[in-house]
Amino acid sequence: MEYLVRQARITDVDRFYALCAEKGAVPDGDSPMDAIGLLRQLVYLPNASVVLVEANRQLIGGAVLGLRPSVRTGGFVGTIDVLVVADGYDGEKAADLLIEEMLLSARRKGCTAVEVMLLPDTDYFPSWQAHGFARSASNTYRASIAARTRPGR
Repeated sequence: MEYLVRQARITDVDRFYALCAEKGAVPDGDSPMDAIGLLRQLVYLPNASVVLVEANRQLIGGAVLGLRPSVRTGGFVGTIDVLVVADGYDGEKAADLLIEEMLLSARRKGCTAVEVMLLPDTDYFPSWQAHGFARSASNTYRASIAARTRPGR
């Protein structure tokens, strides 16, 4: 099966939110901020990326990357907040594609590192490790981003 990875559009938010809710990746109704409203904002913000993966024109997964400035690292640090894949698909392959796209997006946005909170029983834990994520603190895994070289003049 062929997968398509692309940036989310505002028309994708309801379906992506439903998948996140199904997988337990969004808070229940007691959150101080409306998660679906926040997802709608993140689609447009330059300091975030919402990426989806499709199969046969059906949304099967997605991921959210948020950026924060970091003086300590000398740039931005990206945080992958959500990564979900629907049941019934090759989750490992879809997760690999999403992680690759998140790392690429982070590099383009000037990130020096990307973090994710993981537990050893997290879905797709081997995929995270295969992409260079290593423990940097309790349950926090970090992957360094190689700086792009500037063309000579």
